Amino acid sequence: MRTKTKVGTALTAVVVAAAAALTVGASPADAAAGGSGPYPADYETSPSLANHTIYRPSTLPSERMPLFVWGNGGCAANGTGQINFLREISSYGFLVIANGAPNGSGSTTSSMLTQSIDWAVAENARSSSKYYGRLDTSKVAVGGWSCGGLEAYAVSNDSRITTTLIFSSGLLNDGDDYQLKRLTKPIAYFIGGPSDIAYPNAMDDWGKLPSGLPAFMGNLNVGHGGTYDQTNGGEFGRVAVLYLKWRLKGDLTAGANFVGSDCGLCHSQWQVQQKNLTLGDGTPPTTPPVTPSSPSGTPGCTATYTVQNQWNGGFVAGVVVAAGSAALNGWRVTLALPGGATITSVWNAVNTGTTGTVTMANQSYNGRLAPGQTASFGFQGTGTGGGATATCSATVSS
Repeated sequence: MRTKTKVGTALTAVVVAAAAALTVGASPADAAAGGSGPYPADYETSPSLANHTIYRPSTLPSERMPLFVWGNGGCAANGTGQINFLREISSYGFLVIANGAPNGSGSTTSSMLTQSIDWAVAENARSSSKYYGRLDTSKVAVGGWSCGGLEAYAVSNDSRITTTLIFSSGLLNDGDDYQLKRLTKPIAYFIGGPSDIAYPNAMDDWGKLPSGLPAFMGNLNVGHGGTYDQTNGGEFGRVAVLYLKWRLKGDLTAGANFVGSDCGLCHSQWQVQQKNLTLGDGTPPTTPPVTPSSPSGTPGCTATYTVQNQWNGGFVAGVVVAAGSAALNGWRVTLALPGGATITSVWNAVNTGTTGTVTMANQSYNGRLAPGQTASFGFQGTGTGGGATATCSATVSS
């Protein structure tokens, strides 16, 4: 049992103080121009996503961008409060959406993180959007600092989320421990060491994680304030990029910093703990695409199946549907799941069946594809996702 009366009160006071400090509106003076990554990044806003700040590479990369949604320290509605840190992440080919408008004021809620994901999914499917087909909405991370970490916890059971990152935060009350029990996706903690006011709560959460859940704990002795305002977000920015490259892009070199007794961070100023981590779970197996033909012999569509995360007892998979040489009015993917695998939730498709042979049909917004265009959907399941096969059939435009 955690003794949270004093710690919870103190952390709440820090959250309130941080909110007041972070709504002043001044961006850090040493903000890096575009981050250290290969895609210099900046931020923008969208009328269709009020009270949020969107960080993106100035020139969108050719590869599809995973999504990282962020809750600010103090739950402050200032989307540029951690600008150095967030722009650094985006410069490595991620779309990053922070709660709050640039230099905004007021406070935020966890539902704003869900709004960010909803918006990205919709923009990726909207043909007139600059993000159309440019986002990998099957690879989504949620994170937050301090009070923002509590917001991340609150939505971490969203089936679209691939992994959760908690920065200098921990649940304030034992009554909230249900949020730990429902975790099924990998989680990582980046805490400011014993001098961090959130340290006792974070370590208590660590001890209560579900058995078998892949988890990383890193403590850097910098206190509750972290390194977000340093150039490129400092050390927290560096490790956040590495973790996201591993979990969302399958970068094994990045993943080696977190896994095993000889991990990269194990030989640094970080104090490291690990649970149920294997390097390969950042680069899941892929089933080669299958290209069927329609009865008339006209090229229809292909389906590429990928296991995006696998852990003891569960997995997340994604499928990319690509139109052939003709425009499509609709598509249907037939999945042959391995024995023991059961689908528990689906996004961007309508499923028939949950075990064995399952069909996935397009939603109303992603069925019409021009020649060569793609649509994607994903699902979460229990069991093992590797070994499934996918075939695609389509209704071709006349």
